[in-house]
Amino acid sequence: MARFELVFKRSIAKDIRALEPIDVRRILQRIEKLAVDPRPKDSEKLSGQERYRVRQGSLRILYEIDDSQLVVTVVKIGHWRDVYR
Repeated sequence: MARFELVFKRSIAKDIRALEPIDVRRILQRIEKLAVDPRPKDSEKLSGQERYRVRQGSLRILYEIDDSQLVVTVVKIGHWRDVYR
């Protein structure tokens, strides 16, 4: 299986600055795994959107997959209460 390129929206920097350092490390490790397998077992497609989400504790990573270009675009990172707004 080919490795996907990871792309981050500009707003991700702001999302990451709001997190604790231990959470940042875990989130980045989780995102790195998406480059190898963008649809892991625990990922879920969001209804009504072309986005997926994976959980990392109480945090969520929202991302889009472009299979034709082999790109995973990380759209939003945040607490589960706020990330879907």
